[in-house]
Amino acid sequence: MFTEKYKIAAGYILISLIWGSTWLAIRFGLGSLTPLISAGLRFFLASLFVYGMMRIKNISLQTDSRSIKLYVVLSFFSFVIPFGLVYWAEQYIPSGLASIVFAVMPFFVIIYSMIAFKKDSVTFNQIFGSILGFSGIVIIFSENLSLDLSKQLLGIAAVLISSSMQAGIGVTIKKYGQHLNPLSMNFLPLFSAGIILIIISILIENSSAWVFDFNAFASITFLAFFGTLVTFTTYYWLLKRMNIVILSLTAFITPIIAVILGWLILNENFSLQTLAGSALVLIGILFANFKGLMNYYLTKKKFAK
Repeated sequence: MFTEKYKIAAGYILISLIWGSTWLAIRFGLGSLTPLISAGLRFFLASLFVYGMMRIKNISLQTDSRSIKLYVVLSFFSFVIPFGLVYWAEQYIPSGLASIVFAVMPFFVIIYSMIAFKKDSVTFNQIFGSILGFSGIVIIFSENLSLDLSKQLLGIAAVLISSSMQAGIGVTIKKYGQHLNPLSMNFLPLFSAGIILIIISILIENSSAWVFDFNAFASITFLAFFGTLVTFTTYYWLLKRMNIVILSLTAFITPIIAVILGWLILNENFSLQTLAGSALVLIGILFANFKGLMNYYLTKKKFAK
C-alpha cells in the first residue's frame, strides 16, 4: 500500500528535477541549432528511445480508434505546437520570464478540470495553494525581471498558449486516456511530431546556421532521453494515480530547480528573495495537497496501531 505512495512521490520529485533542468538544456542547444530543428531532433530521437523500451518490456502499440485519435491530439497539442512555441519564445524572452508565464499552467488545469469533471474536481485548498505557489514564482523572478512588451509580447503569448495547451492535454488524457500504456502512448506522437518539426524546420529555418557541435548533441540527447522519455512516461503514469491539479503544480517547482542550476552551473544570483519565494512555493504545494497529506497521516497512524 505504502509502496505505491512512495513510487508516486519519487516520480513527482523526478519529473520536477528533470523538467527544471530542461530550460537550461534548451538554451545550450539553441546556441548551436535553430528552434524547430532542435525540437524536432529531440522528439525523433526520443521516439526511438521509447520504441526501444517498448521492445525491451514487450509492450504493444495500442491501435484502437480512441487511441489513434489521442495520438493525433498528443502529437500536435502536446509536442508540435506547444514545444515549437516554447523553443521559439526562448530566443526573445528571458528564461525567468518564460518560467513565470508557463507557471500559470495549474490555473488552466483548474479551469479545464472544472469543465471536464464537473462536481468535486477541484477543492478550495488546491486553488488557494496554486495562488500561493504562483506568488512564490513571481517573487523569485521579480528581482531581476524587466518587461519590454514592445519586444517580448509575442514571446509571452507563445509561452502562455503552450501552457494552456499542455494543461488541456493533461486533462484530456486524464479523462479519456486511462486505457493507454504510458510508453506506447508516447511513441507515435513523438515520432510524428519529430518528423513534422524537422520538415517545417527545413522549409522555413536557416539551415546554414545549424552547428552540430558538442552542445547540440548533448542538448538533444539529454532532452530526448531524460527530458522526454523519462519525464513524459513518468508523467502519464502519475496522471493515472493522482489528482491532476496536484500533479500540475510541478510547474511551480521546475523554475526553482532552474534557478538552482543557474546558480551552480552559470554562477547566477541566488538571493534571500529567491529563498523566500521558494518557501512560498513549497507552502502552496503543501496547502494544495493538505487533504491528501492528512489522509496519508491518518492511514499510517491507523496501521501503526
